[in-house]
Amino acid sequence: MTSRSPGADRDGDGAERLPRPPAFAFPAQTWREIAHLLANLPLGIVGFVYALTWLFVGIGMSITVVGLPLLALGLLGSRLFGRFERGRARALLSVRIDEPSPMPRHRGGGFLGWLWTSLRDPVGWRSSLYAVIRLPWGIFTFVVTLVALFVGWPVLPWIARALTNADRALVRGLLSPSDELERRIVELESDRGTVVDTAAADLRRIERDLHDGAQARLVALAMGLGLAKEKLEEDPEAAARMVDEAHGEVKLALRELRDLARGIHPAVLTDRGLGAALSSVAARCTVPVTVSVELADRPAPAIEGIAYFTVSELLQNISKHSGARSAQVELWRSESRLLIQVRDDGRGGATTAGGSGLAGLTERLGSVDGRFVVDSPPGGPTTVTAELPWRDRTGPAAGSAVSPGICRG
Repeated sequence: MTSRSPGADRDGDGAERLPRPPAFAFPAQTWREIAHLLANLPLGIVGFVYALTWLFVGIGMSITVVGLPLLALGLLGSRLFGRFERGRARALLSVRIDEPSPMPRHRGGGFLGWLWTSLRDPVGWRSSLYAVIRLPWGIFTFVVTLVALFVGWPVLPWIARALTNADRALVRGLLSPSDELERRIVELESDRGTVVDTAAADLRRIERDLHDGAQARLVALAMGLGLAKEKLEEDPEAAARMVDEAHGEVKLALRELRDLARGIHPAVLTDRGLGAALSSVAARCTVPVTVSVELADRPAPAIEGIAYFTVSELLQNISKHSGARSAQVELWRSESRLLIQVRDDGRGGATTAGGSGLAGLTERLGSVDGRFVVDSPPGGPTTVTAELPWRDRTGPAAGSAVSPGICRG
């Protein structure tokens, strides 16, 4: 009688087969977690040495001209280390984590502006803190994982999951964007630049209008009056005609100055609010426009001005490009926001892409935390919705106005 070992089996020809070795078929995610934990030690050493080196050298040399630039460059390198660690966490730990905002733009200031912006970078400083913390944690996770690989195989998946959960929390806490704060900082930096650029463009436009319009007309007026003065005794009739011409030039110059002042900030807006001001704009359009302003109070002057110029430019676009037969303007308040909606029955196809005037309006409203949405399918109709923060003011009520108007250019 032939004995056989327990668990042995025979194949088709009667030969005895030895039992298969036990199969430790861990999921692929467990092996990725183990790889992450074993890599913590070498990467922790690299990050720790780098962070302390640039930090101590930069601080030690900060009394010289090269110390602060070294600190700024060190923070930039820490940003890159943080990016690598986020990629490693995504690949091995399946952590879905967004990239932080890029370095804020520094407008002006040259090298000193770049230096100051870099030294205030919160992402770089948090990445540096992460690199310092990683070393003691990396030593602990490496040792525990290595021991479990040899003597604690049955519990290795649970150990790996527990340790990597702590890793996930560390990555989310120090390497992820800090809610909306950093993104908001970048938006405000960009919005400030937009406001500065818009203000500079407006000043250049006013200067050009004054130089080419009223200023040139006043210079011609002064020359004409000088010639009239010379002819006053020898040719009174010619001098009288020249004075009449100068009188006409004065009227034209005054009209140009009023138009220019209206482009800066119309008096009717200051005195009577958006209802009256927009009714006046609608009356100058080439398309019949109905204006409805339902506001019990007046917003802040800056918001009121932006709303006025937004509607003015939209109505100009309707006059020039839409081919519309009618248009409607509505303004109302919704909680802490001022809502503007301008509709027309024109050909449609309006877009905020490229360097169009609508793109400029989008930037201008964005600079004050507003929104600008265009719905203009080919063939029309076109609906433009703008949203602005209200920002209360002290002043007379704007009232409610419903006014039809026919624009004349």
